[in-house]
This record gives sequence, structure tokens and C-alpha cells, in this order.
Amino acid sequence: MHDSATDSLYFSFDELLQLAQRVARHVGLGEDHARAIAQVVVSGQRDACGSHGIYRILSCASAARTGLVNLQAQPQLQPVQGAVVRVDAQRGFSPLAFETGLPALVETTKRLGLGALVINQCVHFTALWPEVEAITAHGLAALIMTPSHAWVAPAGGSKPVFGTNPIAFGWPRPGEVPYVFDFATSAIARGDLELHRRAGTPLPDGAGVDENGAPSTDPLAVARGAMLTFGGHKGSALSTMVELMAGILIGDWTSQDSIAFDAGRGGQPCHGELILAFDPERFAGDDWPLHQQRAEELFASITNQGARLPSERRYAARRDSERRGIAVPRGLHEEIMALLER
Repeated sequence: MHDSATDSLYFSFDELLQLAQRVARHVGLGEDHARAIAQVVVSGQRDACGSHGIYRILSCASAARTGLVNLQAQPQLQPVQGAVVRVDAQRGFSPLAFETGLPALVETTKRLGLGALVINQCVHFTALWPEVEAITAHGLAALIMTPSHAWVAPAGGSKPVFGTNPIAFGWPRPGEVPYVFDFATSAIARGDLELHRRAGTPLPDGAGVDENGAPSTDPLAVARGAMLTFGGHKGSALSTMVELMAGILIGDWTSQDSIAFDAGRGGQPCHGELILAFDPERFAGDDWPLHQQRAEELFASITNQGARLPSERRYAARRDSERRGIAVPRGLHEEIMALLER
């Protein structure tokens, strides 16, 4: 369906999923990778998360052309060591590696009360909230973090050290949706630079600096210079934590290592990912139903005064997409279809 007022096309989830899988296979991905990536990016488009929606299929194709990603990688699940589940992604895209490790993470967490999924050598370019929701669906709480390429300067500096270094958290709730937040520790997501460039719109103030360290709202100038963390020194400290916890702690690359490996070839970040899961029933004991109700009272104390919970806008967009179809800008759709002609 085409909406001339917004110049968007509308698709059902399955229609868009099939298209994304078709394009992913066409650019060289194995069937399992094509399916896993399509699921994540179409979910992002459904939830009106443009910077992590099907625009990322273009990023996937670009990464494939660099030769830096293993398009046929079969993630290797290692023997579980205590609470640690480890998957070697073999320098393949991350969604399939997460799928590979999820069952063992859930089993380990329910058995021990907490568990960690360590993904090594993954090429990561997708949102974290789909992974969080996959874990909360099992009644578990989750905390996830990952570095990226060194695009972001520390507070008080002007040279890139950190990645966008997202952190995501999920809490299981009664009903159909969990409490979830997923945000970059940079002022904006890296994908937003490209979306602003495409739209010809300036970045928000404080998003980045140019090559000379001067504040800039020009997405091209910031791409050549450095992005900034949110909240000054607070975001900078969280970014440092992510480099340590999801890089050095798990024996994988930091954002500086990742961009050095890329060597200017324009590929997606290659590094590790740390996923922590917690079983509330094991932590809270027999009184978990009571404490779960206390959590709901906490959420109500936020929403009853007119404030919103994280992801509420995303969940509203999801409901709208289920009713109207998933909106895809016509220009983006044309770019994606053009990939099939190459």
C-alpha cells in the first residue's frame, strides 16, 4: 500500500520479512543469517526505529562488500563454564550468534539464578532491545552492552576513543510487553548521522564536533570528526565501563581495536557482546509475586503523574504497524530494491 501524504509504502510484517531475507540472501548471506538479520531489522522498522530498521539492510550489503564479515559463519557454542555461556561468532553477524546462545543462557540462568552470554568475534550493527525482549519472554531480567567502532570522543576531548556503546535493560512484566530501555551512551546513534544526511537536516546541538574539535551539527563534519557522549562526564564514564565489561573483560576488542581492524574499509564494527540474565524468582525467593507487584507499583508511580516509561513510544508504534502495516519511506524502499539488481 502507498500513502501519498507521507510518501511511504506499507507492508505486513511477513511481507517485509520476506523482502529483507531475499535481499540479505542476494548480497551473499547464508540462509540462517538472512533470516536472523531480517527478523531484527524488520522489528526495528515495525517499531518506528528508523536508525535500526530496514535501512540497516543497506549497511549489511555495504559490510558484505568489504570482505571483513564471514557471510556463511556458523556460530560455535562453547562448553558452558559455570554461569558463563560463550559463543564464537566466527566474525559473522551477531543476531545468529545470539540465537545460538540463547537457549543455553536461559537454562543456565534458571538453574543458577544468573547467567552470562559472551559473544566473541561478532559483527554487530543491530539494536539490542530485540535481544532483551527475547530474554524477558522467559521471565528473566537482562542487561546487555556492546562496544562498536571508535567514533565517540570522551568528555573534555575531541578525538574518538569510544564506540556508541549501547546499554540495554529489560524487566519482565505481566502482560504483553516488558519494561525495556536501549540507548547509546553517545548523544545520538551512529545511524542517525546517515539519516540526517539523507534528510538534509542538522544534528541536535551537542551531538558532535568537527575535525578541529569545534561543535558542529553537520552530519558529514561530525562523521569526519567525533561524536560526543550524552551527559558529558556521566556518559563518558558509562562508555568506559562498556569498553571494559564488553571488551576487555570478555577477552575481545575495544572500539579502538575494531576500527583499527577495519582500516578505513567502511565495514561494520567487529567486537564482542556481554549479555547478563537474572532470574527474579531465584533472587526474590518465595516472595517473588509480592515483589513483582511492587515493581508494578513503581511503574504506576511514574506513569500516574503523566511521565512515560521507556519504549512506550516504540510499543505504540508497534500497535500502529500491526493495524496499518509497517511504513517504509519510498526512497528507502527503492534503494533496497536496487540491491537486487546488482
